[in-house]
Amino acid sequence: MQTQQTMQILDWNELSSTKQKTALNRSPLVGDNSVERSVRDIINTVVADGDSALVKYSQQFDGVSIDSIAMSDDDISLACTRVSEEVKSAVANAVNNIETFHQAQTFQAIDVETQPGVRCELRSEPIQKVGLYIPGGSAPLISTVMMLALPAKIAGCEQRVLVSPPPINDAIVYAAKVCGITEIYQVGGAQAIAALAFGTESVPSVDKIFGPGNRFVTEAKRLVSQDGRCSVAIDMPAGPSEVLVIADELANPAFIAADLLSQAEHGPDSQVMLVTDSESVANEVNRELSKQLNVLSRQDIAAQALSCSRSIIVDDMAQAAMVSNLYGPEHLIIQSEKPRDVLTNIRAAGSVFLGAYTPESVGDYASGTNHVLPTYGYSRSVSSLSLADFSRRFTVQELTPQGLQGLGETVMVLAENELLDAHKNAVAIRLNSL
Repeated sequence: MQTQQTMQILDWNELSSTKQKTALNRSPLVGDNSVERSVRDIINTVVADGDSALVKYSQQFDGVSIDSIAMSDDDISLACTRVSEEVKSAVANAVNNIETFHQAQTFQAIDVETQPGVRCELRSEPIQKVGLYIPGGSAPLISTVMMLALPAKIAGCEQRVLVSPPPINDAIVYAAKVCGITEIYQVGGAQAIAALAFGTESVPSVDKIFGPGNRFVTEAKRLVSQDGRCSVAIDMPAGPSEVLVIADELANPAFIAADLLSQAEHGPDSQVMLVTDSESVANEVNRELSKQLNVLSRQDIAAQALSCSRSIIVDDMAQAAMVSNLYGPEHLIIQSEKPRDVLTNIRAAGSVFLGAYTPESVGDYASGTNHVLPTYGYSRSVSSLSLADFSRRFTVQELTPQGLQGLGETVMVLAENELLDAHKNAVAIRLNSL
């Protein structure tokens, strides 16, 4: 049976301001209040019951009974032997590109004298313990292993803990080993995030949690990062996948449809958007969507995502960029005659793909950029994952006696006017000793 699904076409300039905002709304599956309640219960149960809660939830949510949460060295080696040479070759190529791009991001320390005798530095140290969440289930994300494990390794994070829903795909295990991961735990979902935040008998607690996931994982990351019982940070709000395509009248509708479906197949709560100055392109894309959808193995999932997705007609590429900035997409594809001209007007996007021959898929897997990106409009204020996220930066200052003499009066005047006498005295007592 063929699945028929197209996207609603809206004319931006015919919509009221209220309807324009509605047109940019995310899927109603995202932001469901019942998710928060469920996730809070899961977190509290993991805190109380530890490993036994993880085993229970693996059976309940993944339908898997696990004997051991931690994978042994023998288990890891055996899984690697089952991976095909074709996959190993693809992983090697992707690893090379991702390493190259992230190695180039290595922090350069700053050491300057702001005035004579006043030395200021900016230094960087790796985060000691990091937890890497790898989605599994119906779409095991082998690529996410490389996107998280390689920057963590390059940054020098001492303990790198990987978690993924059981049964963990062999290729995920192989990629983890290639990328230097030695700690792998068979646990997924909100319970995995809770385990990384609080620790259990098997899973160690970490300082920062990385990785994308469904709305339950995203909510768990948000909750643990705000939980006073632990002190764990998260990389970013990275929830259900989304893409926005900007296309002009010369864009290839088949290419556009393929890009939209590549994100729609992630999950029913994913969202895809087309912004174009050509109504005929929007109609052609709908025809292509119906055609291409029916050859996909995940067509039912993609069709659900398309039901909450839209095509928006605008006057020109400048207005297309404006609409895109309002939406703040995770992935932005620009298929136009002069994509770099459009790029000059882009202010909010997780990752941008320029031109007809740059599908979003290359960034997902092997071009070298990181595919862990902010979703749900957070790209307006949150950056894509980079090497810097695996480090913490701190400042250093050192003054000579002459430096304090030159700066001291400024500090004392400001402290006095803020009514902070002890601050002023900490300078004055030193100046009096000189």
